Amino acid sequence: MKKLLSGVLFPCLALCLILAGCGKSGTTPENNTGNEPGDGTTTEDIKADPSALPDKIVLAYVTSWGSKMPDVIKLTHISYAFGNIKSDFSSIHIDGESRLKTIIYQKRKNKDLKVLLCIGGWGSGKFSEMAASETFRKRFASNCMDLITNTGIDGIDIDWEYPTSSVAGISSSPDDTRNFTLMIKAIRNAIGSKHLLTVASPGSASYINWKDVIPYVDFVNVMTYDMANPPYHDSPLHRSDLTGWLADDEAVLRHTNAGIPYNRLLLGIPFYGRGTGKDGEVATTVSYSNLLSIIESGKFTERWDDVAKVPYLTNPDGKMVCSYENPRSVSEKCTFAKEKGLRGVMYWSYSLDDDSGSLRDAACEGMLGSD
Repeated sequence: MKKLLSGVLFPCLALCLILAGCGKSGTTPENNTGNEPGDGTTTEDIKADPSALPDKIVLAYVTSWGSKMPDVIKLTHISYAFGNIKSDFSSIHIDGESRLKTIIYQKRKNKDLKVLLCIGGWGSGKFSEMAASETFRKRFASNCMDLITNTGIDGIDIDWEYPTSSVAGISSSPDDTRNFTLMIKAIRNAIGSKHLLTVASPGSASYINWKDVIPYVDFVNVMTYDMANPPYHDSPLHRSDLTGWLADDEAVLRHTNAGIPYNRLLLGIPFYGRGTGKDGEVATTVSYSNLLSIIESGKFTERWDDVAKVPYLTNPDGKMVCSYENPRSVSEKCTFAKEKGLRGVMYWSYSLDDDSGSLRDAACEGMLGSD
């Protein structure tokens, strides 16, 4: 999940996911086989305890550069973006640490709220080198526990984009998938079962050996967005004629086929639109708040795909110029999540909503409201 373009910050392009395995080998400090006694696990080999999770989850990614404070009554979880591995592997840097502290303080308004630190994001490196080394893995895991102790966060959300791939401009190695598992085990053993450990995953469910990883993580945040540009939908719930590479329900199926139970998945929802980027049309990425102004201008026609269950805008020639979400589509995705038995939904990101929190409210009501 991350940033950039036209001044609007946004998650990674999932279109790149089809490049699984294309990453060039990176330089790694050690070449561990993972079979030595100190491979990042302990003899106890602590597992996750998802029985402590609430029945339904609504998680918001809240960014360090955003200005809006989240309404914690309408959330169960917050993942604060981002933390990054320091170049010497000595510690984890938190972007805007004072903002994180302010968000943690909001827990006084909702005693059940859980706040995690998301480590990584699009273009955030040093994962490959760290995970390849037993010494660095243990140090990283210990740093995660120190952060929990010293800041009051409830856990760690890992967003390595992506093991074995250098598409985000970071180093990679063919051993990343195996080392990712060792890293996750090391973190779980360091933080124990009472703290949260979650992972962000691309819609393809690629790059990670989920059958080995899932026993150690509480839930998985599926990044079901950035899956196409106009003239195709960004995040269609179901496949229609306007679906490109992947639909949300197909991404969920890929994850369950990879070994993740339905009730350990959160469905991702973008709080932004993807436009054509052409002059006179809609920018490549645009917040929902700005989209409302574009719609009100009357320059484009608002349409609804009743198969994909998402809205889109067309120009006077009838061509799609923007794919986005609205309260209706968010509600549809929450209904799907409940019907499929998913643990909940997550969205990127809180600050991209309109000032009245229309999408936030739809996610809260759709997932947490009375059935």
